[in-house]
Amino acid sequence: MSTIHHPGTAKARQTDAATRRYAETTGPREANLSRRRAEGLAVLDGEHQLAARAQRLLRRGDLPVAAVARVVAEGGPSGPRLLEQIIGESSELQAVNFLARGTRAAATVARISLNDGGRLLPRGTGFLVGPALLMTNNHVLANQESARDLVVEFGAEVNLDNEPAVPARFRLEPEACFITDLHLDFTLVAVRPGPDGRRAGEVFGWNRLVAQQGKVVIGEPVNIVGHPSGRLKEISIRHNELSMQLDDFLHYTNDTEPGNSGSPVFNDQWEVVALHHSGIPRVDEQGRWVRKDGHPWSPGDGDDAVDWVANEGVRVSVILARLARLRPSAPVQALLAEMGPAAGLTVSPAWAEALGAPAGTSKVTGLAGRPSAFGGTGRLVFVHGRSQEGRDPEAIRREWTAGLNKGLTLAGSPLVDPGDVWLPFYGDRFLDAVTGLEAAPVLAGAVSDNVAAALAPSSPTTRLLYEQMIAEAAAKARMPADSVSEGLTTPLQRMLSWLAATTNLDRFLIAKIFRDVAAYLDDPDIRRTVLDAVCETLPASGPVVLVTHSLGTVVAMDLLTRLPPTLEVPLLVTAGSPLGLDTVYTRLLSGGPHRPAQVTRWLNVWSPADPVAIGCPLRDDWDGPLEETAVDNRLERAHLIEEYLAHPAIARAIRETLP
Repeated sequence: MSTIHHPGTAKARQTDAATRRYAETTGPREANLSRRRAEGLAVLDGEHQLAARAQRLLRRGDLPVAAVARVVAEGGPSGPRLLEQIIGESSELQAVNFLARGTRAAATVARISLNDGGRLLPRGTGFLVGPALLMTNNHVLANQESARDLVVEFGAEVNLDNEPAVPARFRLEPEACFITDLHLDFTLVAVRPGPDGRRAGEVFGWNRLVAQQGKVVIGEPVNIVGHPSGRLKEISIRHNELSMQLDDFLHYTNDTEPGNSGSPVFNDQWEVVALHHSGIPRVDEQGRWVRKDGHPWSPGDGDDAVDWVANEGVRVSVILARLARLRPSAPVQALLAEMGPAAGLTVSPAWAEALGAPAGTSKVTGLAGRPSAFGGTGRLVFVHGRSQEGRDPEAIRREWTAGLNKGLTLAGSPLVDPGDVWLPFYGDRFLDAVTGLEAAPVLAGAVSDNVAAALAPSSPTTRLLYEQMIAEAAAKARMPADSVSEGLTTPLQRMLSWLAATTNLDRFLIAKIFRDVAAYLDDPDIRRTVLDAVCETLPASGPVVLVTHSLGTVVAMDLLTRLPPTLEVPLLVTAGSPLGLDTVYTRLLSGGPHRPAQVTRWLNVWSPADPVAIGCPLRDDWDGPLEETAVDNRLERAHLIEEYLAHPAIARAIRETLP
């Protein structure tokens, strides 16, 4: 197939290639569409893709449990059909934060223009994927020389009053980083800091690219933000959907214009799934492009006259795999590492031998990563729990601090600045580490009837520990022994249901927490991965107040066996902790319920309505001085850290210990 669209241009070659790929996949694409129409399916895909998608939605908390329960309660099918219906349910009704997330994602998108003697001529769109890294197309930016004449404008859009805002302009810095690929049509280039010295990502945020599969399946909506034909920023949402997945590319239908080259393609969770790079025109039998009126197109008609039938984007997972094969210089490695661990490009830290950690383990260093996202200037350290993957660590830090400041306000104590807080972040690495150890949670068929089995780890030893934890928690919740063997459901499911009924928390949430704690305790590689991630972001010496939650309390206990003597812990706070279960504390690196010697004061706070803290109080099992406080958290928020920190007594104890 040949075209006559701007012969010889890079853009034309990409469009030609996209058009060929679209023609070659006509059969499978039409078969998918026919099946969806015949069977009334919102989405479909291969079973592996469907399982990965459902797994990711469940782990991120983006798939409402009510949607799963509703499908199964209505007598839905099992296996792939169940997955298709569950994922379809997830896109029907969006939470109100869909808009807030979209606004945050849109802020990272910039218009790329050529500075021609003071006039700005639009070239395309780009978006931030790191604090100082911009991604766009190769056909928009093909070489370092042209990069020096380009300007990127953030905030080139209309404001709430429908008036054009004043954009913030940045120049590119190709000498610091310039990576491009003709086949995948992407360019990654460094952005020079602004006049105030701040990097673009520190002002507008950036998209955390995710190498893992499961971000979108055929039939799901995709959303695009860009500058079509150089206009002010526009967004295309809801009526666009993925129609075909190729090895390197995605095809999707929407009203995106060719000028949107270099735009991010988002899923409904505002994760980047592809880099938009080309429209696909309708062609006649002779391979000529066709206008909207059905006549052959010619270059003089302009792109707006083309009958665009679809669009093509480059899969972000393929781009990340390409970047992972590079062997760049140390400065470029550092920039790539700032994209975040979910991108799979994080550079292993060089640990200081002087700290004397045990052989085969990582050693504690000073601040690493992004100071604006992870580190702090004070002596307060938060260690988070499970299910934080894909989140912005800065947002987590603000949420924890907001809960603490609520308690401090009620206590009449001075507030804490979020910028003073250290937040070691291990969520993405933990997810990557446990992915291979789990069964797809919704493949079990009758999910609502057997949540305990559906969410169980696939590793036999991890599964055994998971089952032991549920059984011990049920026993501590005073479940009658004779009720374990009664009824039609499995004993494990009855134990989980008893915990849910006792605490009024959802069975899915309880099972997922115990599953993740079991994975951490059972697998040495997962434990090492988590501890290495936490160790990367700690003060090197001096006193620290350690505030921990859920799985983070278990991580902290192991961490305390590895800290150098230069770090002191005048106060350890454990909240919503499973450390009262002997299936947990016997598997700690300390070998049992032994109070850490480095801790001056230990305060454990728990809620009777929190099933994760069902083994509390701890004083019956743990040796040494230990202060414990039971609090009355709201039932629907019994396990949330913000709820724990909002209690005045807890907040005051933390504030009074800070230097």
